[in-house]
Amino acid sequence: MLRRTKKWLGNEKGQSLVEFALVLPILVLILSGIVQFGSIYNDYIVLQNAAREGARAGVVGKSDTEISNIVYAYADSLDPARLTVTVDPAEGVRRSGDTLTVNLQYSLPVTIGLLKPLLGSEISLGSQIKMRL
Repeated sequence: MLRRTKKWLGNEKGQSLVEFALVLPILVLILSGIVQFGSIYNDYIVLQNAAREGARAGVVGKSDTEISNIVYAYADSLDPARLTVTVDPAEGVRRSGDTLTVNLQYSLPVTIGLLKPLLGSEISLGSQIKMRL
């Protein structure tokens, strides 16, 4: 009888499966966070570059509409409905020696459902580039 009980208590065949089932949700959450962070970082780099291209266009004398079109064309991987472009100073007020500021605001939707309780449904990204006229 003692021998049977010891054999039954010493069976560890399912231990690794139980441990894996306990660790799997944490691994999935970490992996999805890495993927979402990569998406956020990629969109931030696109915003930076689009703002820089818009500021360069404004410095050489382009209008506000042309600056916005250049920004939207450069940021074609982003949703244009979520992107806001602000150019300061306005087109008729610019003088040589002034500082032209191109400001972009983008609201990035959180695409991974596991992270929505932690991050919210949207993340606000912004980029501001200043260049002298």
